[in-house]
Amino acid sequence: MNSTNTAFVLFASVLVLLMTPGLAFFYGGLVSEKNVVNTMLSVFIMTGIACLLWVLVGYSLAFSGDFAGVIGNFNHVLLNGVNLETLTTGEIPEGAYSLFQMMFAVITPALFVGAVVGRIRFKFLLWFLLIWSICVYYPMVHLVWSPHGWLAELGVLDFAGGTVVHINAGVTALVLAAWLGPRLPSTSLEHHYNLPWVLLGTAILWVGWYGFNAGSALAVNAVALQAAITTTMATATAMVTWLTLDVATGGKPTLVGVCTGTLCGLVGITPAAGYVTVGGSLLIGVLTTLASYGYVHLIKPRLGVDDTLDAFGCHGVSGIIGSLLTGFFASKAVNPQVTENGLLYGGGWHLLGIQTAATALTIILVAVVGSAIILILRRLTPMRVDAAEERLGLDQGEHGERADYTVQLSEHLTALEPDQSRFGPEFKGQLQRLRHPGKDSAHPDDW
Repeated sequence: MNSTNTAFVLFASVLVLLMTPGLAFFYGGLVSEKNVVNTMLSVFIMTGIACLLWVLVGYSLAFSGDFAGVIGNFNHVLLNGVNLETLTTGEIPEGAYSLFQMMFAVITPALFVGAVVGRIRFKFLLWFLLIWSICVYYPMVHLVWSPHGWLAELGVLDFAGGTVVHINAGVTALVLAAWLGPRLPSTSLEHHYNLPWVLLGTAILWVGWYGFNAGSALAVNAVALQAAITTTMATATAMVTWLTLDVATGGKPTLVGVCTGTLCGLVGITPAAGYVTVGGSLLIGVLTTLASYGYVHLIKPRLGVDDTLDAFGCHGVSGIIGSLLTGFFASKAVNPQVTENGLLYGGGWHLLGIQTAATALTIILVAVVGSAIILILRRLTPMRVDAAEERLGLDQGEHGERADYTVQLSEHLTALEPDQSRFGPEFKGQLQRLRHPGKDSAHPDDW
């Protein structure tokens, strides 16, 4: 066992786990006050359910055996028969690799929550997570990252989850939002709950993304360093690009826009992080952001699908563009696992064709299977809350909680007003003395 690589992967796993509560703050800050608890809980619950499901059947279906290059088998249910000390790529134990992949299984379904907040039943979401993980996520992992996967044998390049994570979650978000229907018209102006939370969530996601991308090298080596640098540069470029677009079109820079652009850069570079040069990462940051910005502001309003927090606009669109651009910018000089250069490095059209086929297959597979799951599941349990609960807010309707403790505090203080009024003269006298102290004041500035 290589102790350094093992420690690196374990640390990367912790960073990826950190991304899920970071996403909870990001989404929780963007929604209206009445849906904060529901949104954050819907994201954070993935850390429990997805971890249990991964150990139960996920790892076995993703990496044990092979059926038609699409899915594994049930030979290692509950990790039965898995020697956690067996060495894998980078001479790390299989247990460390399983833990690292578990964190990907946690964050991926959390991403599509942003498309349906404020109107989907919590019970339906949990059942959908269970079935979707088995029928969509684990097959995608096997297809792309298992040595026996059909797309892996085809030669697709997906360094840290362009197809498996972001296109998968983004298309699922779009499908869920389409079947769920748009939000009810609001009778009052609703604002983002907490913009500092949005920034906090973005910062946590960016930090966690180094575990996501650099950790996918599975070793402390030049590829991990390259992935960390390209992740940084693509993200910084995307942030500045979205800021520039905001100013050019709206006249003002916005915090939400900067954070959204940051996320697009992180998503866009994910499939290419360990395969492209720094120059390639800069172009990926610009192009993915242009695509996502154009979709959110031009295509989405005409599409008529109410993706509440633009989960598809950020993760789906930037993931698609990033996956395709890998076919342009991948370089053997960066990573010897690249068997042929991308189009712009003299490798011809072959790699781009593979990336395009893999991207298209992912979109079709996720859309078809996701729709089938929804059609079956909503016959068994309601998908959407009723109109009264949606207007009330899912914090109260689904959970009986409120995010803002100051609401309860203000109500408590209001209830105490009669007692306060009884002692008003005494308080007034004390305050008057503080405003106009006598010459016997102890503070020299008051003399």
